[in-house]
Amino acid sequence: MDQWIKSLKDGGFKIAILTVSHETGFFFYQSNATPYCMKALKWQDGKGDILRDFKNSCEKYDILPGVYIGTRWNAFYGIHNFKVNGEGKFAANRQAYYNRMIEKIVKEIFTNYGDWAMVWFDGGAHGPEQGGPDVLSIFEKYQPNCLFYHNLQRADMRWGGSETGTVPYPCWGTFPYPSTGAGESAKKEIAANNYQLLKIGKPNGKYYMPAMSDAPLRGNGGHDWFWEPNREHLIFQLEKLVDKYYKSVGHNTSLILGVTPGPDGLMPEPDVKRLKEFGNEINRRFSNPVASTSGMREKLKLKLPKKQKINQIVLMEDISKGERVRKFILEGKTKKGWQTIFEGSCIGHKFIHRFDEMAVSAVRLNILESKGEPQILNFSIFNVKN
Repeated sequence: MDQWIKSLKDGGFKIAILTVSHETGFFFYQSNATPYCMKALKWQDGKGDILRDFKNSCEKYDILPGVYIGTRWNAFYGIHNFKVNGEGKFAANRQAYYNRMIEKIVKEIFTNYGDWAMVWFDGGAHGPEQGGPDVLSIFEKYQPNCLFYHNLQRADMRWGGSETGTVPYPCWGTFPYPSTGAGESAKKEIAANNYQLLKIGKPNGKYYMPAMSDAPLRGNGGHDWFWEPNREHLIFQLEKLVDKYYKSVGHNTSLILGVTPGPDGLMPEPDVKRLKEFGNEINRRFSNPVASTSGMREKLKLKLPKKQKINQIVLMEDISKGERVRKFILEGKTKKGWQTIFEGSCIGHKFIHRFDEMAVSAVRLNILESKGEPQILNFSIFNVKN
């Protein structure tokens, strides 16, 4: 397990999410609620608990721990889209049994392993009003400081509308609804136009629900969320991963990269190597700014001691105060005077702009529209060599 988490640490990731169960319904921990779990195996003298090992490794490498719990499908119990097959009293009893079982499972996960940073019910988690288990109240009771994703009542973040690891610009962190739904359960306005609202958010949305940009590491010409043999050629090239970083983290979202161990229980060496290359490259690009500043005003200026070449700019708002900026312009002072570099709208947690190299003696940020006083946490310029 340490090898898994170290590879993510080397890749520069801040959080790891373990899929403790997926569509088969098997749970990778010691459960008293279902026999279809690690208790059914003799691995490590019948005491093996992958979830506990994962949590311990996250703590060892200072990675925030998250857990993905699949409840929508369960091949062992014959659950399809949250529901048992059939009608009548027998089916109703089976549904009630499954719902209570899931409630016991999530209580075990939320009480036996300490604090979680994020719980991810992929495909959502039906609540009692939809005939499903009541996982939200259990979550809120035992994990009050954890992020919840998601059911029709609550979503603390949102899917970015595709599995490309990218979102368009602008992508606002705010959203008009407290939850999102997924697929057929999504509101008509959310599902419209190929999930455009999920992709771009809404600048005056009432709820802070930032987007996630997800993609499998083995997605270059395929889409492998699970390990398959002889598929190393699908690992994204370094330059494509870097491009995803600019179009996810640099577009005010988080990049979620799907990785998977092989049948030997280890992350495949080519995947580990690419993750380390990725982490090293992002550090190389953003560790040494030419100049930086911050401030709570509408105009910020970086004045250089001599003319220097730059080709990237990073802006960050103090997101604890909200996404305030609505319109801004970046300009560089060249031998021809002030030249426009970029005109934008959303900054949010982080905005990164790449452009053709230009020699400047100063760079300025003019915020033209803002909802309240701007709170610029970071304004940095870079000259990144490719």
